[in-house]
Amino acid sequence: MTEITEERVAAELEGDFVVFRIGMRVHRLWKVHKWFPIFRGMAKMLDELESDPDSGLLAYDTNLGIRNHEFVQYWESFEKLREYALDPEARHAPAMKWTNRIIEESDAVGIWHETYLVRGDEYETIYHNMPATGLGKAGTLHPATGLRKTATGRLGETGDTDGVASEHQ
Repeated sequence: MTEITEERVAAELEGDFVVFRIGMRVHRLWKVHKWFPIFRGMAKMLDELESDPDSGLLAYDTNLGIRNHEFVQYWESFEKLREYALDPEARHAPAMKWTNRIIEESDAVGIWHETYLVRGDEYETIYHNMPATGLGKAGTLHPATGLRKTATGRLGETGDTDGVASEHQ
């Protein structure tokens, strides 16, 4: 069973990082032979990345639905992400060739991605009664006390409290 952290905690990562959202939408559920290989390919790429501690992948979350499948990945840097994407020896480059061919030949599935470059001091997180999720998997969890008690404090600002967190303590 997944371990739940009952206390309020905040995740912190040292330095800048990248959030990479990638996914697919199944348009024709009955065309499993068209969309399932793409889905399976993503799982194999994640296995490949996890098995290489130098890949730059810090952590990821998977959100699966009937039609929409999303993988939110946290990377050390855009350079590491790009290096993997273009590596001819890795699974990604050849998988994109056959994925693009499938998409061009069929209306069964579509793919997408979004890349966000995040500066190390321009994000905040809070988790309460949750397993490690999102940046909580990629970074280090700290009790949400002191400056970490409010979103303002977690963003490094020393002004008054947000009020929301203090009401629930």
